[in-house]
Amino acid sequence: MAKFQSAEDVYSILGTFFREAAKDEGMGTEIRKSGLVIQFTYSDPDSQITIDAREPVEGRYFNVIEGETDKQPDISLSMKADVANQFWLGKLNLLMALSRRQMVAKGPIPKILKLLPAITPAYARYQAYLQDINRSDLLSV
Repeated sequence: MAKFQSAEDVYSILGTFFREAAKDEGMGTEIRKSGLVIQFTYSDPDSQITIDAREPVEGRYFNVIEGETDKQPDISLSMKADVANQFWLGKLNLLMALSRRQMVAKGPIPKILKLLPAITPAYARYQAYLQDINRSDLLSV
């Protein structure tokens, strides 16, 4: 059974986490410097989150768009929402997930890999975030 019950659940958890990360100098600066538009398309439940480092909103290093958008992504990543949860928990290696087709990428994969050192500290933050919002059910995979 999927851990996320609806698209609203995905946006409430992952969307909010991304918006918080957009304020983080360490991770946010590197994503902003990339200038990338990265689109995450989730299934089970169907949902979509786009990270826009070209046009950040005030006070953030990048913009987070929930749902459909006209933004053309440089990189698209498709996966089940539970796979995204595993990744942000630090329990899923990106290269392994891509090779096993748990994640399907379109676009320049080396640009994604270049961001990994900047986002690695977010794994611990994601775990703490889930505990803070009383969603410890998402901590077990």
